[in-house]
Amino acid sequence: MAPSEAHRCGAACGHAFCRACLSGHVLAKVEAGTGTGAVVRCPDPSCAGALDPELCRAALPPDVFERWWAALCESLFPAARRTYCPFPDCSEMMVADGDGDGGGGAEGCVTQSECQVCRRLFCARCRVAPWHAGVACDEYQRLAMGDGGREDMMLYEMAWAMSWKRCPKCRFFVDKIDGCAHIRCRCGFKFCYRCGTTWRSTH
Repeated sequence: MAPSEAHRCGAACGHAFCRACLSGHVLAKVEAGTGTGAVVRCPDPSCAGALDPELCRAALPPDVFERWWAALCESLFPAARRTYCPFPDCSEMMVADGDGDGGGGAEGCVTQSECQVCRRLFCARCRVAPWHAGVACDEYQRLAMGDGGREDMMLYEMAWAMSWKRCPKCRFFVDKIDGCAHIRCRCGFKFCYRCGTTWRSTH
């Protein structure tokens, strides 16, 4: 190995390695996910020094350096706060606000999130694409597994846009055109159109 081909990438040690060896070592460590976070140690077995990403940058192929840099960024945040864009052609990492419950709120609350890179909407609670407007996460999961999932989702999106309500008993959609909030569904169940609970004299 000629001196011009040797690359020193450790800030604390003077060990030098060729481009191919250095690239293979970094890629293997990043793929294995070994060590503390994304820290890559010097390839010399007798050395405990860590490689400096910026010193290694010129010696690494761009794709290897990008993967290493992404792993370093991920290691800065606890796993509970990391979330990823659910669209397969993006998969960008984002940091979730709050305590890591996926954009939480009340149980069943659908939280609309936007990927900062591809700008598409998804549900931050159950981390699926696309955002399932007006449908609770557990209900969406059942729909997604059914044969009519796409058609059902179109109906849900239209119902959400039109502010339709659902009967708490039979789950049939109801649209109130005028009159009071007292609704008698076709199944016979009476409920309040405003709050969705069983109709009582106190309403």
